[in-house]
Amino acid sequence: MAKPLTIVGLGEAVFDVFPDKEVLGGTSLNVAVQAHQLLCPMGGHGVLYSRIGNDDLGERLQKEFRVRDLPLDFIQIDINKPTGQVLVSIKDEAPSYEIVVDTAWDHLEFTEHEIELAGKCNAVSFGTMSQRHPVARQSTQKFLSTAEHALKIFDVNLRMNLFNAEILEEGCRVADLVKLNDEEIDTVAGLLKLREGDSQKQVEELHTKFELDAVVFTRGRRGTAACTTDGWLEGEVASFPVAENADSVGAGDACTAALLTARLLGKDWQEALNIANRHGAYVASQSGATPLLPEELWKSYQLDC
Repeated sequence: MAKPLTIVGLGEAVFDVFPDKEVLGGTSLNVAVQAHQLLCPMGGHGVLYSRIGNDDLGERLQKEFRVRDLPLDFIQIDINKPTGQVLVSIKDEAPSYEIVVDTAWDHLEFTEHEIELAGKCNAVSFGTMSQRHPVARQSTQKFLSTAEHALKIFDVNLRMNLFNAEILEEGCRVADLVKLNDEEIDTVAGLLKLREGDSQKQVEELHTKFELDAVVFTRGRRGTAACTTDGWLEGEVASFPVAENADSVGAGDACTAALLTARLLGKDWQEALNIANRHGAYVASQSGATPLLPEELWKSYQLDC
């Protein structure tokens, strides 16, 4: 049997605060939770490398992780800064976000403890938002340079004004894969000085410019496509019955976790995109970013084959 896999979500750990509820959230947390659900049946792990406050939300996060049997080993506790929060509102079925600044994950540290994780992990997901503070940015870059054998995906995940051309260029340079959506491509193209054209041509130029293994391009209900070394590929569009109070928060992060898992397990790009579409569509049909994954859905991916 192959050695169990480890996928790291590096960066923000927050609670998404809706008008009627508070749920676990943050791109890095979502990826780690979803990856853990996918890998756990095969003995693997999704690991969150982040920092939370010594407060009620931090305690709640730890409790929820214990209930789900998620590892807490690489979640730092900050005694001065609060656990992160993202204020979420839904308009026309699309979420918008107001991100609370100067929270615990802005002060993420890279220590001897994290060196082992960086050296042994098989894949890591990171983004722009978790690098808005120079301390967290430095820790992120140190982890990525230490994780020299890991598959690295840069989810540009543009939020508010928490990004710039330097962060985008550095992320693309150190990554193997870049993921962005159809609402982000124009901004990314402008900041990285890509030639004008339609979104597919811009994605293809991004792929070539940074010599990436692939650029993963998400398009909401139209599903996920990718520019790969094999050319442009379209994932099969998937849908599920919509649960009460469903929202699309976290669907892209679920796509990331499934895509990384599928690629690490040797799935070709077409099959990996199909699995990622299916997983993202399921999360979009549920309430919150980290719903429990039904066993029959996981089995339908045939990841253990």
